[in-house]
Amino acid sequence: MFAAPLFAGKCVAVFGLARSGISCATALQLGGAEVLAWDDSEPSVEKARAEGVRVTNLHTVDFKSLAALVLSPGVPLTHPEPHWTVIKAKAAGIEVIGDTEVFARVVQGSGARMVAITGTNGKSTTTALTGHVLKHAGLDVDVGGNIGNAVFNLRQPVRDRTYVLELSSFQIDLMPGLSPDVGVLTNLTPDHLDRHGTMQHYADVKARMFAKQRDGQTALIGVDDEWCSAIASHIHAGPDVRRVSVARDRMDGISAPDGILSDRSHGKQRVQIDLRDMAALRGRHNWQNACMAYGAATALGVKPEMIREAMHAFPGLAHRMQQVASLGRVLFINDSKATNADAAEKALSSFEDIFWIAGGIAKSGGIEPLEPHFGRVTKAYLIGVAAPEFARTLEGKVPYEMSETLPRAVQSAARDAAARGGGVVLLSPACASFDHYKNFEVRGDAFVDTVSRLPGIHMTLGSSL
Repeated sequence: MFAAPLFAGKCVAVFGLARSGISCATALQLGGAEVLAWDDSEPSVEKARAEGVRVTNLHTVDFKSLAALVLSPGVPLTHPEPHWTVIKAKAAGIEVIGDTEVFARVVQGSGARMVAITGTNGKSTTTALTGHVLKHAGLDVDVGGNIGNAVFNLRQPVRDRTYVLELSSFQIDLMPGLSPDVGVLTNLTPDHLDRHGTMQHYADVKARMFAKQRDGQTALIGVDDEWCSAIASHIHAGPDVRRVSVARDRMDGISAPDGILSDRSHGKQRVQIDLRDMAALRGRHNWQNACMAYGAATALGVKPEMIREAMHAFPGLAHRMQQVASLGRVLFINDSKATNADAAEKALSSFEDIFWIAGGIAKSGGIEPLEPHFGRVTKAYLIGVAAPEFARTLEGKVPYEMSETLPRAVQSAARDAAARGGGVVLLSPACASFDHYKNFEVRGDAFVDTVSRLPGIHMTLGSSL
């Protein structure tokens, strides 16, 4: 925790007292601001009070007496309708910002640098991979934001420190001054439209990543979807725009359609890195993550050979195509984070001879969109309340077993894969976990625990695919 002197001697409201709200309120207090903090949740208010934050019912406060409202990113700013604190702030003519905006203003002038990463998919892995590469290269790096630590739980900004931050669209919406040294936009597909209203507004919010970038800064943009491609095309001044594609080769930009990262400038090959034998970067979606991390590291002066070494050593993120064990020629992969068909598609497209554990509480559409990948599945093991629905989809296309529970599915899949002499036992449920487990992390941990109890198993937890 460190002081944020941005509003020293002024009165600031903080609404939303989860992890990031409490840390920001504390930082503002340390910086000399009079903080009035509140939350609609009584337990959150009591937790903040216990941690030394001054809590005040904002319903009773004249917002014209405030310098700013610091709003939690989880609170509606515009859709489906503005939160009552936002309405009061607008009426009073005060700015509405988030903790990440306060942090960014503290970083300005400190000599520290910021890499900001956003997108619908891949931003967490890209953030972790970028931080890993920069640390491997010897840079002074902190990683946080929407992943891991809240920004005011990171170390204090000092010269040459680099922050790698994952930013959600909600956080960007509360960052009017955002101007990262390196801005990254991975991709855009419909998401959070209940909070943004339309896909166009969602894309417009993401595009703010680059709106205030200046000469000498870098914009890395995946251009394999029309929304991101349009955003890249509308940047005519300011940052160095580097387009990234894993759908096709680019003569000017970074691409890896076949798993070989190529960095070209006006057709001239500058760097090639083979990603195909990197355990944590299997699959086209991970090739995009690698391209983004490469581009960010290059922009900060890291040499290609150092980037290559770091990528080989990257352990990946838990519950995301994470290799946890092997049994002879059988691999065990924890992809519990795949809570819908779109997420499970990435794992199914990355392997052959799959012994697939699927099920839980199904999302709309079930697993029907995955039919093009059914040929990769040797057998399916169905669990949870979605099992009957998934069985109907698989009937006549993929052999399946009604395993009902995760432990039973693991044991059956391990038995069948071993009998075949090899394969991939893949937990990629395409479902929410709430029928049997509190969240996908608990489900993934249960998978790992069950696998660890198999006779003869060799645990390799820590590497990911």
